[in-house]
Amino acid sequence: MKPGPSLMKHYLQFKDFRAEEYAYLFERARIIKQRFKNYEKYHPLADRTLAMIFEKASTRTRVSFEAGMYQMGGSVVHLTTGDSQLGRAEPIEDTARVISRMVDLVMIRTYEQAKLERFAAHSRVPVINGLTNEFHPCQILADVFTFIEHRGDIRGKVVAWVGDGNNMANTWLQAAEILGFTVHVSTPSGYEVDPQVAGIRDTSCFRVFKDPMDACRGAHLVTTDVWTSMGFEAESETRRKAFADWCVDAEMMAVARPDALFMHCLPAHRGEEVAADVIDGPQSVVWDEAENRMHVQKVLMEYLLLGRIG
Repeated sequence: MKPGPSLMKHYLQFKDFRAEEYAYLFERARIIKQRFKNYEKYHPLADRTLAMIFEKASTRTRVSFEAGMYQMGGSVVHLTTGDSQLGRAEPIEDTARVISRMVDLVMIRTYEQAKLERFAAHSRVPVINGLTNEFHPCQILADVFTFIEHRGDIRGKVVAWVGDGNNMANTWLQAAEILGFTVHVSTPSGYEVDPQVAGIRDTSCFRVFKDPMDACRGAHLVTTDVWTSMGFEAESETRRKAFADWCVDAEMMAVARPDALFMHCLPAHRGEEVAADVIDGPQSVVWDEAENRMHVQKVLMEYLLLGRIG
């Protein structure tokens, strides 16, 4: 039975959930991941169907959602703009009305956040943001869970963001505001984070640094992303020049805390936004981070469809 309108939640950006909901999700993710590692069958989403709609291609998003849904006992329908009406003339509102009558959950990876919100407004089932130009909440959900696994509570900690003021940076700021940590942001001139686009009210949750070394100083976590996000390929050469001093290297990690972690949402370009000896070094947890996309998304789907368990 599908949730009624008053019970239904969407996950379109990180601030859609409260701190106490995240506390539940992170603890639940620990349990779900342990079951997976122990080869325990767990099928709470049997007879449920997830529709995945991709306007932006993806490796990790597709595999993590598809494998996760199958592991939870559900099934998956995979759509791209080439084989659905999203890429043609049908209004997105009509597509939402139709698809949401046939499935239990929809994940969309697209360009404009506004398109995702229009779809959700006309959907009868929960909608998940698999990535937009503005936000990437599932990735930060995985990143925070990975930090908790390795270092415990993130409250009061410092996260250094080095690079583009993009969808990842926006979502880190939302997470900081909700979960009570601070983000040190360092971007090249012209690529700053816009707090209004990020959708935060409390600007005390982040500090801006011109020098990325200063942003990394004393950080518990250093994280970055590609210099040119999908959809901005035409700017690639300009960005490569502008971002030359924003490569996370051993010097930056050395000024962070001795036990600082390094994260990257992948795919990574060694020698551009991160040095090979950092991403492949002992402080890097990028592979745990990538795997954890699947575990937190399993919990997210369970929560959106079934509410709290236990």
